[in-house]
Amino acid sequence: MIEKEFLLEGLNCTHCAGEIEEDANKIKGVKKANLNFVTKKLKVEIDEIPRAETVSDEVRSIVKRIEPDVIIHEIGGMTTDKIKDDLKAEEEEKNDNMKFVIGVIVFLTAAIFKFEYRIEFILFFISYIIIGGEVLINAFKNILKGKVFDENFLMSIATIGAFIIGEYPEAVSVMLFYEIGEYFQGKAVDHSRKSISTLLDIRPDYANIETNEGIKKVDPNKIEIGQYIIVKPGEKVPLDGIVAEGNSFVDTSNITGESVPRSIQPGDNILSGFVNKEGLLKVRTIKKFGESTVSKILDLVENSSKQKANIEKFITRFSKYYTSVVVFSAIALTFIPPLFFHQDLSTWVYRALIFLVASCPCALVVSIPLGFFGGIGGASKSGILVKGGNYLEGLSMADTIVFDKTGTLTKGIFEVTEVEGAEDYSEDDILKLAAYGEIFSNHPIAKSIVKQYGKEIDKSQISNYREIPGKGIEVTVEESKVLLGNVKLLQEHGLKVADKSSIGTVVYVSRDEEYIGNIVISDEIRDESKETIKELKALGIRKTIMLSGDKKTTAEQVGKEIGIDEIYGELLPQEKVEMMDRILKNKKGKKKVIFVGDGVNDAPVIARADVGISMGGMGSDAAVEASDVVIMDDEISKVKTAMNISHNTNKIVRENVVFALGVKMVVLTLGALGIANMWSAVFADVGVALISVFNSIRALKVEE
Repeated sequence: MIEKEFLLEGLNCTHCAGEIEEDANKIKGVKKANLNFVTKKLKVEIDEIPRAETVSDEVRSIVKRIEPDVIIHEIGGMTTDKIKDDLKAEEEEKNDNMKFVIGVIVFLTAAIFKFEYRIEFILFFISYIIIGGEVLINAFKNILKGKVFDENFLMSIATIGAFIIGEYPEAVSVMLFYEIGEYFQGKAVDHSRKSISTLLDIRPDYANIETNEGIKKVDPNKIEIGQYIIVKPGEKVPLDGIVAEGNSFVDTSNITGESVPRSIQPGDNILSGFVNKEGLLKVRTIKKFGESTVSKILDLVENSSKQKANIEKFITRFSKYYTSVVVFSAIALTFIPPLFFHQDLSTWVYRALIFLVASCPCALVVSIPLGFFGGIGGASKSGILVKGGNYLEGLSMADTIVFDKTGTLTKGIFEVTEVEGAEDYSEDDILKLAAYGEIFSNHPIAKSIVKQYGKEIDKSQISNYREIPGKGIEVTVEESKVLLGNVKLLQEHGLKVADKSSIGTVVYVSRDEEYIGNIVISDEIRDESKETIKELKALGIRKTIMLSGDKKTTAEQVGKEIGIDEIYGELLPQEKVEMMDRILKNKKGKKKVIFVGDGVNDAPVIARADVGISMGGMGSDAAVEASDVVIMDDEISKVKTAMNISHNTNKIVRENVVFALGVKMVVLTLGALGIANMWSAVFADVGVALISVFNSIRALKVEE
């Protein structure tokens, strides 16, 4: 399978964008096509590789048929072609502006000066054709294609009808203000796009490499894994890597939302998107550009429009039927009163025309996707990646949050706090045996034991290593069978071991079927955990639950201290999934359940929840893949930030829907009663759209 990407310059109609996406998905050989209205990018996944070029031609044909004025570029194509097209577009825009000015001058001449009827009609008609000619042509073309009920059709019928009943000034005025409104609406949409683009302006333009001639700038895509790059003060880090030389402070706010600079030195990991603030750094790359953190963030945000919120899906379906219903209602409004109640035909034609102008659904279909994309952009600036509008919507509908304990509510930084030997075994004996047994494990507890031992480990003395999920490790050390794990593991092997009471995690150790001691490893509760739980409840979270693999006494002590409502301990990974299924089964109505975990060990539960949030996702492929929301640092307080952004975004979207539909319904009703005029109808169309689009920009603001 291959993927092609197209940039559609000049695309400002969401209805047309939906048609392009729909038709692109019907092309033979296309697995999936997705058009992001905000970024104006159409991504097409092609199953049949030999059809790749044919698909490109068909995509161009579809775009030109639906939106003739849109300029389409295949990303990765010739730059010179793009420059030529841009120059051509600029020239066409100048010509259109000149025509519009001439049309306005002719209109004002007819409106201000008194001419005889014929000359007045001719002047108004000429100005109407100059100003609205493109709308009329597009309406006619769409009718021939069988796509009748669109905005061009509504405006054409309304203004032609006004001409027929002798309302020449209003006919031209409506078309004039419609075009002005469309112009400003396009500018407003572009402003929103630029605002979002500014938030996501984290892509590095180049990478520095050392050559015989000195430092040279190259395309980051050309850098290979293991190659060394130079990052100067003030530059963005282009690829993920490890610092080889140099000390500095880096601004991580682009990735984590953290405003305080972070100290960096040789041996530290450094992520693409960080900004070097002080010293010169030499970095050994560990990922290619396409796999680096900054690329993943941009890809996730740009593709977030694939996952549409329920309200977006509703408006898409609603707009398909809304316009046709309005047109038939206008026809009924035109003919029923004159035919059955002997009313004046021209009066009801005029009212029907007002009805048509006011009915355009632009404000809804433009502002809603902009609102959600703005919220997603604002979240990413705060170090929170939301994979789609449906998840941003889901966060605002949650009343239950389920937490993992280790690495989520606690720091996940373990330290050995106690070593206890049985009978003739010393603390050193226990620690050495445990370190040898845990050396191959990546678990934080294992690493803390190895760190505490602090001596060189002869791996040749270790064999038959086996991890037992949820229980511990079985291994042979120096020809002795060793068990390391919880009390259940030793009891299953026939050893009589009393469960030790401790707030920390206890690792029990046996050698050759003999219990020889235990090690206590403690984990600290995050400073902000208790306050975050309190704030989440203030936001409307009804219930908080903690699922932990630790023993019940430890889990309960931590949970109660933080303020968790329900606490479950000693859960195996599959038991966590079973518990999540039970929680989901008992949820209320359309309410959502959120799970917050570390994104690696909790991947099955994260995937099962309505909205899965991974903590500490920075640089973790597993976290990015498994979760719906990724918090790019390990701050539990960002869960509250994500919910605030969700509530704020959904509030703005609802405001736009209520405002747009409310104003339209009022004007439609007043127009039918003969109270509203064409100017009210124009405001209900382009005025409401403009206000809704600018209101959507508020979603970019991050609410802490």
